[in-house]
Amino acid sequence: MENAADVAEPANAEAEPVSWCPSGAMDRPESLVLGVRSQDDGSVAYLDEPVPASEVLGMVPEGIEPRRILRFASHCESSCANRVGTECGLINRISAVPAPPHAAAVPRCHLRPRCKWWQQTGVEACHRCPAVSTLMLADDHLGNLVADPATTQEQLDSWIASAEHTAQA
Repeated sequence: MENAADVAEPANAEAEPVSWCPSGAMDRPESLVLGVRSQDDGSVAYLDEPVPASEVLGMVPEGIEPRRILRFASHCESSCANRVGTECGLINRISAVPAPPHAAAVPRCHLRPRCKWWQQTGVEACHRCPAVSTLMLADDHLGNLVADPATTQEQLDSWIASAEHTAQA
């Protein structure tokens, strides 16, 4: 089995290194499983070594959406709906939401050297990455707002202010 560094190398040595999306598609040829959503709070427990998604998807029981329990990574693409110029709009929206008050240690990650989020925001992305889900649930209003490429900074700020006001009431 190839490790993440081997998978991430471009076929042409002259080509630019490939950036990886830590919230990637599960069905691409290069897709990897980074972790399992198994913590008490639903966050990702990262695997010691990423595993090619093609080796895992057939083991997920019928009727269970793989993105509900697994976290995938795949190549960052210029055609992605979250792309804003050369940046990832998703990590920008994720970073706009206040971080949990007790930031955990940065998890070990095999993707980091080629991670688009790391390249763009550094350790800030790593602190938030375990909480990111690639499957949004209907009752997760903030998660859906953050995941929507059409969401503006003003909309996020408004939601956050409203949530803070509700929490204080």
